[in-house]
Amino acid sequence: MKLTVIGFWGGYPAVDGATSSYLLEKDGYSLLIDVGSGSLSKLQKYKHVSDLDAVIVSHYHHDHVADIGVLQYAKLIEYYVTKNDAVLPIYGHTEDNKGFKTLSHTYTKGIAYSPNEELQIGPFTITFLRTKHPVPCFGMRITDGESVVVYTADSSYQEEWGTFAKDADLLITDCNYYAGLDGSKAGHMNSEEAGRIAGIASVKQLLLSHLPQYGDREQLITEARQYYTGEIQLAKEGLTWRRNNSERFPLN
Repeated sequence: MKLTVIGFWGGYPAVDGATSSYLLEKDGYSLLIDVGSGSLSKLQKYKHVSDLDAVIVSHYHHDHVADIGVLQYAKLIEYYVTKNDAVLPIYGHTEDNKGFKTLSHTYTKGIAYSPNEELQIGPFTITFLRTKHPVPCFGMRITDGESVVVYTADSSYQEEWGTFAKDADLLITDCNYYAGLDGSKAGHMNSEEAGRIAGIASVKQLLLSHLPQYGDREQLITEARQYYTGEIQLAKEGLTWRRNNSERFPLN
């Protein structure tokens, strides 16, 4: 299983950046997790749109779904040029029915997932955790049967993360605030809370994402280390993670 960071900013993309989006690959199957602002342009550095097998979204805030519309146009233009009429499935929840309806277009189809049930997409098995956010949002625990990636999506701190992320190989966590700042009203975490979850869950690696556009972001790592002693990195475009044969978990 290989994960590539496509977008990682919170709220809006910084210069030449993109908001939340991650490409997960296994045995030739490609799953895009969230499609934030600017992500379609960035995605094409690593994967052609026509090579996507499926998309899944955590919720319908713009910084997670803003490029759904342009992805749909890309699929439409692909048909005009190549006559490829394959329909791309986009998985989303129906607790926001208006948002869910936007997932379907000429060559994309919205498919509802139940947050209370296990979901199988290609080689990936996904379970969900309802996050603490102003709108319905669902974090994901994704496994290929060998390794586990947990994605908090947007969430303020909740104790359930410690159990949900238990022993994960990689934890990608919302880290929109610096230590001492309270992001709970906005539905986000700070660096200390991200580190605390990683420590309680005994994850193998922590990736801080959904990052702020201000301040010295390296400070987020220092702050998270007060609670978690494992490997911590800041998300950046093109950063890749995969499990290799030596049982190490490199982030490149």
